This record gives sequence, structure tokens and C-alpha cells, in this order.
Amino acid sequence: MKKLCILSTCLLASVYCHAQLQIGAGTSWKSEAGTYLVLDNMELQHDATSASLDNIFKFTGNQNITVGGATLPLFSNIQVALTGSSKIVLQRTINISQAIEFQSGFLDLNNNNIDLGTSGSVGGESEATGITGSNGGYVQITNTLNAPVSINPGNLGAVLTSLQNLGSTTIRRGHRTQNIAGSGGGSILRYYDINPANNTGLNATLRFAFFNTELNGLDANSLVLWRSPDGVSWSDAGFTTRNIAGNYVEKTGIDAFSTWTLARVSNPLPVVYILFNAGCDNGNVKLTWKTAQENNSSYFNVERSMGGDSWTVIGSQPAAGNSSIARSYSFTGNNTWASGAVYRIAEYDLNGSIKYSGSIHADCDADNDWKVWPNPVAENLSATIKVAKESKALVKIFDSKGSMISQQQINLLKGNNLVQINMNTIASGTYQVIATWNNGQIQKKVSIVKR
Repeated sequence: MKKLCILSTCLLASVYCHAQLQIGAGTSWKSEAGTYLVLDNMELQHDATSASLDNIFKFTGNQNITVGGATLPLFSNIQVALTGSSKIVLQRTINISQAIEFQSGFLDLNNNNIDLGTSGSVGGESEATGITGSNGGYVQITNTLNAPVSINPGNLGAVLTSLQNLGSTTIRRGHRTQNIAGSGGGSILRYYDINPANNTGLNATLRFAFFNTELNGLDANSLVLWRSPDGVSWSDAGFTTRNIAGNYVEKTGIDAFSTWTLARVSNPLPVVYILFNAGCDNGNVKLTWKTAQENNSSYFNVERSMGGDSWTVIGSQPAAGNSSIARSYSFTGNNTWASGAVYRIAEYDLNGSIKYSGSIHADCDADNDWKVWPNPVAENLSATIKVAKESKALVKIFDSKGSMISQQQINLLKGNNLVQINMNTIASGTYQVIATWNNGQIQKKVSIVKR
């Protein structure tokens, strides 16, 4: 019979030692169920033939330790009682047939998995202790769920209810953020992949639990459920109940399960304007505008005002409906110019909502009121630029130290141009925005304040 080895490695520069329990190849591990094996600042290396490890493996100490090895360890029970933020870092997938209990400290999946089989569970998790895994991996349970009522398989935090028999259902919980374009960024640091044998016409309820430490910079008050059939494309599923004090978001009436996470609510604008130009054609106003996207758009009204208080519709154009590509529109109005008049575009979507462009003068006016607004800004900064011929403007953004952090090029049309400068990816702070074109320049100090 091979010997069980305990190896000790000291790092003198750091003045601590790491011991290692190695269950070597060919070793037969004998133990009585319920007996404790306490590993204090000690790593575990499992190289023996996979067999049930009936001890309660209790990890203590004040250092990060690893669990690894060449073969699959089949734990019955693990207890995590590490000091502070110390953690177990998995270096391989493990099985736990009964329970992993957290008293203090963490377990980092480290792109590995925990399989709870059909009877395992996770206990004791809180804001200060539990499973993490921002670089991948999952913890998994498989249960047979027939007409479940508020069932939380494996105590993983996905509480399920359905009038239907789901049959054998596998639930995976991971902690890597999901990239959700529709929400404008990533999800919280938790997702569930729910895969029942019967997955149609469920009329089910999912209560999705989370910890504040998993919010990933998101506001809990803005969280809604998102679902994905493949972990790549996501759709906003909304929510039925959001309980911030109870740390959960719930959705009823779910037809089928898939991959679920929490992220910010999607808010597809009916239209996103890129450019609005007001030129002068032999004393007539020529208006041109461009959109980056349209959602359920119906039509555009061209409006004019002499004082900015009351507006008159002087023309209309049909809209694209739904579009994710840039689209251009134009309108020429005979006898529609008047000195001092300002113009704007009003987009009407299918449910009657209205999205206005900014307002600008036509360049039939000799003088114009140049502006850069709003200030402070959260996402898009607006600016008016007048050019004598079609040209390009280069917009540069500098931080308070004078370092350029962003630049973008904008195509300008002859006349007055109302342009949008994207500030969405820039952090809160004070910046200098400089736009140059031909012999012209706009220079403005602006403050970015994120909502």
C-alpha cells in the first residue's frame, strides 16, 4: 500500500509555510463518516483512484490554499472556515455528495466546477462568505422536480415553482458576468442555467437570489431578468417582483427555462440621432438628419418655431420602423425660412411616443447662436457646427491632466450641423472637448456625471 504524504513548503521571504496533504496514486483512503479532517493552511492534492472521501474536510487558516490533483475527489462534506477573505482556489473539478458549508472565507471556482450530484447542497453563504468565480466555472445540482412549489434545489438560490412536471432538472450557478449588449454592459456576477427534461408550456416562476457583493457596479433597483437560449444572445424578460431588502428578483409566467441573469433594464430609444443639418437652398430651408438606430418608429415631423415656445409642422417623412443601421432623411421646404426661426425633428413611434432632435437655425441666417450642451452630461454631448462646404470634424476629449482619452470623426454637411458626441464610455469627471474642422474650432470644458 502506498503511503499518504504531507509535504511542507516554506516561503522564507514571506515568513509562512504551506503544507500539502497529498493522497497519492494507489493510496486507499479509509475513514469513518462524520469524522473531521482539519486542514489548517494546508493544500489538498488528490492523485488516488476516485473513491468516496467520507470525512468532513474542514479548511481553516489565514492563507489562500488550493485543491487540485490528477484525479476527481469525491467529497462527502466540506466545511470552509478560513479567516477573513482567504479562499480555497480550485485547480480541478470536484464532487460533493452531501454538503459544502461556509462559516467564513470563500471558495473560488477558478474556471472549475462543483458537482453536487442529486443530493448535495450549499449552506451558510452570505455577503461575507460563499462561492465566487468571476473567471468561470459553476456549481451544479440535478433534481427531479414534479410540480415544484418554491423549491430551491441544492440551496443554490434559484427558487422554482411550476404546475407542470419538469422531470429531471439540472441547475448550474455561475459567477462570471454575462455580456448583454441590450442592457448597455454586463450582468451581475451570477447566472443560472436551468435545463429541465420537460421545458414547454411551464407557466413557471423563478425567484433569482443574489448578494450585494455580486452587483458588479449595478444599481439593485434597476435590475431585471434577462434570458438567453445559448448564453450569447439575450432578451429582456422584465420582472414581476423586485425585493431589494430580500435580495431577489422574481418573474412569473415563464414558458420555458434557459440561461438567466440580472442586468439593467433595456431601454431601446425609439430613435438615436447622429446628425441634424439645416442648410439654405436659394432662400429655402433644406433639412437633413441621420439616425443610428430606430425602434418601432412611425414617421418624422419637421417643425419650425420663431421663439422656441410654439412649434408648427412644416413637413413629414415616413420612418424606417426598425433599423440597426444608419439611415439618412432630408426635407426641403419652399418659403419655410424666416429670419430667427429654429427647426427640429420630431420622431413618432408606433405607440405615440415622441423623440425630438435638438433645435438649430438654418444657415440662411448670417449669425448663429453656437452652443455645446448639456453640461454636465451623462451620455451624449450636443454641439452645433457651421461649415461652408461638406467637410469632416475631428472631436478630441482630454482629461484634467491634458491626456487625450478619446477621439471621433464626424461628417459635416454644408450649413448648420447639430452633432452628437458620444461620452457614454467615459468615467465621471471634468474634461476638455475640442472639435476642429477646416478653420473652425469649438472648445468647451464639460463635466461628466453618470446616473
